[in-house]
Amino acid sequence: MIRKKFGETGLEVTQLGYGAMGIRGPRTWGVRIASDAEADAILNRVVDAGINLIDTSPDYGISEQRIGEFLSGRRHEFYLATKCGCAYTQHEDHLQIKHVWEPDVIRRNVETSLRRLKTDYVDILQFHGGDAETLERAGLIDLLVDYRKQGIARLIGVSSSSPALEGLIELDVFNTFQIPYSCLAPAHHGLITRAAATGAGIIIRGGIAHGGPDAEIQRPTLNDVWTRAKLDELRPADMLRSEFILRYTLSHPHCHSTIVGTCNPSHLAENLHAAAKGPLPAALCQAIAERVAALE
Repeated sequence: MIRKKFGETGLEVTQLGYGAMGIRGPRTWGVRIASDAEADAILNRVVDAGINLIDTSPDYGISEQRIGEFLSGRRHEFYLATKCGCAYTQHEDHLQIKHVWEPDVIRRNVETSLRRLKTDYVDILQFHGGDAETLERAGLIDLLVDYRKQGIARLIGVSSSSPALEGLIELDVFNTFQIPYSCLAPAHHGLITRAAATGAGIIIRGGIAHGGPDAEIQRPTLNDVWTRAKLDELRPADMLRSEFILRYTLSHPHCHSTIVGTCNPSHLAENLHAAAKGPLPAALCQAIAERVAALE
């Protein structure tokens, strides 16, 4: 398992992390629902494989609860990241999600998350969105800094995207940034570099682009980029499309870890195999980037 220095945080993270949205359980959203047994199995397979970063959120249904139930005895084996700003409401047949930037919401999220996760601290506490002006005006930056001082959160960060991301980077207060990026959605390439220049650890989400054209659930927008850029012409015949996409993401010099979520043991094995091979050759990455950029 390839490990990378996590910015200037003092941590080392595996380049392949695990995104736990997929174990959110029933009465949420989407068509894939993992049972308790499936969630237990995949979480322990993830840790058994040496993956040391697991990312979740209060508004991912029962994801936090399952991590606490099935992995609390292995807490020392991985870094745990969750989020805040989540004012979710569980209805009879669905989970309604809204992000609210108020101190009481943040405090309630932290209290609930620690209880669900069966821990007294998280390694990374992230704003689940928000913009610099709103977070500062509400006093929430200071609130997270205080959690860091208390040791309730070892590091503080934000999961964001453009246009809010630029202002959040300029605050120069976050230890980590979670940013979307892949060869099929490369818009944040430069902002990842800017965020890393602050000394922050970089977590990439969407780094496998749901598997591209071979995804179980099709994303027409991503598939359109793949098709129009004719990326199959560049892909080695013996390489899965998912490996091609994931290894391109790992090729970004500031991708410290990319969180990929799955409940399928075969897909996890494929991702581990791909990540172990490391980045794609530089010439291939350049050719991919040029073809995708030409679509703009």
